[in-house]
Amino acid sequence: MLRLVPPGDNDTVPALVGWFLLPSERHVISVRQHPVVLAWRTLAVLAGLAAAGWLSSSVAHGNNTTILVIWLLWLVVLLWLVAKIIDWWFHYFVITSKRVVLVTGVLLRSVNALPLSKVTDLELRQSQPGRLLGYCRFEIYSQGQDLRMRTFKYLPYPGQLYLEAAALIFTE
Repeated sequence: MLRLVPPGDNDTVPALVGWFLLPSERHVISVRQHPVVLAWRTLAVLAGLAAAGWLSSSVAHGNNTTILVIWLLWLVVLLWLVAKIIDWWFHYFVITSKRVVLVTGVLLRSVNALPLSKVTDLELRQSQPGRLLGYCRFEIYSQGQDLRMRTFKYLPYPGQLYLEAAALIFTE
């Protein structure tokens, strides 16, 4: 079944998320993880680049086979980073008027949902780096405690996310 996104919502609902919204629910907020999740991987690629450059110039001593192997290994590390970036791009945390939805995966897509009616409590945790860079760890407690839908790390806009979720869950 193809779900058409209502007029005016095209700018706020990512196309990937629009496919998983029920006709009776309203999109409230959808976010990707904060880009800081890619920071260590990016630093690893840059360190690998520096190491490959140093090894090529000082250790390989003009041995073309060794230089080729060094740069092919660095290319593998670079491709690992590209795969992680693509995975990050397709990973969404979504709150609708009826559910909390986690969309993951590129080739094998996984959609996990938790009805808001089952949520009993919310917890927002922010470390010092999280406060500085603007990300949080969001914990949702529910009846039955579905562990896949409990902890969400590195979510941006902590204040807005908490207020939107609390307003939906704890309305009278």
